[in-house]
Amino acid sequence: MKLGVFTPLFNNLSFEEMIAAAADKGLEAVEIGTGGYPGSAHLAVDELLESSDIRKEYLAKLADKGLSISALSCHNNPISPLPSVSSEADTLLRKTIKLASLMNVPVVNGFSGVSGGNETDTQVNWPVLPWPTEYNDNYSYQWERKLIPYWKEINQLSKSAGIKIGLELHGGFLCHTPHTMLRLREETGKAIGCNLDPSHLWWQGIDPVAAIKILGASDAIHHFHAKDIYLDQDNINMYGLTDMQPYSDVKTRAWTFRSVGCGHELNVWSDIISTLRIYGYDHVLSIEHEDPLMSIDEGLSRAVANLKTLMIKEQPTDMWWA
Repeated sequence: MKLGVFTPLFNNLSFEEMIAAAADKGLEAVEIGTGGYPGSAHLAVDELLESSDIRKEYLAKLADKGLSISALSCHNNPISPLPSVSSEADTLLRKTIKLASLMNVPVVNGFSGVSGGNETDTQVNWPVLPWPTEYNDNYSYQWERKLIPYWKEINQLSKSAGIKIGLELHGGFLCHTPHTMLRLREETGKAIGCNLDPSHLWWQGIDPVAAIKILGASDAIHHFHAKDIYLDQDNINMYGLTDMQPYSDVKTRAWTFRSVGCGHELNVWSDIISTLRIYGYDHVLSIEHEDPLMSIDEGLSRAVANLKTLMIKEQPTDMWWA
């Protein structure tokens, strides 16, 4: 395994400054946004698509710092009921897949998206209950008419390009649990998998180790985000897990993102990393820093230090003792 970072936390830095900062932390990989929610501060998709020389120069700068690209990320909503949003997201995703193929980047990350509940909806609809029955009607429409057809086409595109798709299991989007991930993969194809982020599983009440076992058994884990979360049971009792308070309301929020080791003990993270190894994941642990209690430097440094003590970098030897 390698240790990396998802680079939007450095969006105020130039590309050269960003890779220098990542290298100074002793990291080996970067996950770079191409647009959408992560932004495109460190990569110009069209410019890189147009010129092999620019691509070579870009990759050479990374290599000079001892870095590789773990994934290109274009998190957005490609099935939004707003044509302007869905069109922009779809165009960016297709460009990102093509660029990843040209630059030998193995994974493109994003969200599954969420549509309206019917043909006339003008905003997104995220049903999470089967009753009242209107929710179930919405859910069926979204999966059968929007989600499956879209990702079936993207699966074919990605398969042809030799690229894996990593969909983040994030609340608010149709694919947000191991079950929905496996269903989408079954309906569309094996190029579609997940970008597993434990923090989004914890707040849904899902044990990340169990999720890794479920998804790993189907070879459905294509990328990994290292991000922790603190669950405040007193606030959960008041607001529930679907807490709509701003992330800045840390005192009263039901849950808050934390740097690795600040929400769950390191033995929990050790179990996560060991289970990833057991189920064959040997790619990058990409740190995503969204801790509101720490500066970028302190939060990233804490995650790096904690994960370095837990990383399994070498392949196991034969069981010489047995």
